[in-house]
Amino acid sequence: IANPGWESANSFSPTQLRGILFSFFVGNIFVVSLSVADLVVAVYPYPLILSAIFHNGWTMGNVHCQISGFLMGLSVIGSIFNITAIAINRYCYICHSLRYDKLFNLKNTCCYLCLTWILTVVAIVPNFFVGSLQYDPRIYSCTFAQTVSTSYTITVVVVHFIVPLSIVTFCYLRIWILVIQVKQRVRQDCKQKLRAADIRNFLTMFVVFVLFAVCWGPLNFIGLAVSINPSKVQPHIPEWLFVLSYFMAYFNSCLNAVIYGLLNQNFRKEYKRILLTLRTPRLLFIDVSKGGTEGMKSKPSPAVTNNNNQAEIHL
Repeated sequence: IANPGWESANSFSPTQLRGILFSFFVGNIFVVSLSVADLVVAVYPYPLILSAIFHNGWTMGNVHCQISGFLMGLSVIGSIFNITAIAINRYCYICHSLRYDKLFNLKNTCCYLCLTWILTVVAIVPNFFVGSLQYDPRIYSCTFAQTVSTSYTITVVVVHFIVPLSIVTFCYLRIWILVIQVKQRVRQDCKQKLRAADIRNFLTMFVVFVLFAVCWGPLNFIGLAVSINPSKVQPHIPEWLFVLSYFMAYFNSCLNAVIYGLLNQNFRKEYKRILLTLRTPRLLFIDVSKGGTEGMKSKPSPAVTNNNNQAEIHL
């Protein structure tokens, strides 16, 4: 079936088409990867948690318990590692724009993505040797047991939470400093400007990071406090606080789609299109045809332009 949307693509040279596709791939692949990490928990662990709630206990056996705990960890650690990868990508794109094309070419980007998930799996595997994936009746799920090993719990909190968040904080602080510097130059030259749409795109990923830290922070700090002095700290932590911190962490997987919808105009348009398509399926074929034309007309944005006549930053 001929797609009329591709006819306009003939006006682009092969080099331009590769540039457009490359810009789209590099700019969004880690966001897609983060979405996959968020969806992992909805496919397998969450339905088993609902079953445990209905049966007031775990009835699926140890194998499903281990698989559920593994996928839960895959989602959690995959999320924080992808958020870290996104922050590093944005940092290089904005603060080191001259080297960005070499650092994040197609081959390197694919390697970075693979490395992100390899590190995620490597970070989870030790749980099987330590025996830390256990059913917790307080939260009706198989998850990481913080009291199994003091040293291992401290290592998990530091490597899986504190170090990635430190890296992300550094990257976003450097970006904010550059944004402030550009704003100061903008005030001095009325011809210079910052694109509001680019600022919103950067803020979207920054809000994703902040909410992840807020949702997962209490649980990680409780685990760190318990592992340092289990006999004194654990009896003083109320059960409601532990349960609340866990469900705050679980809820984080649902927030990213909401954040994209609130802060990103493109996501809002796509959400509306999906809802209209569900009501009128035939609109799908019309939108796909239009989408092909509009997608090929998009152009990649430069990272940072910094010269005597213009100081414009694309986030």
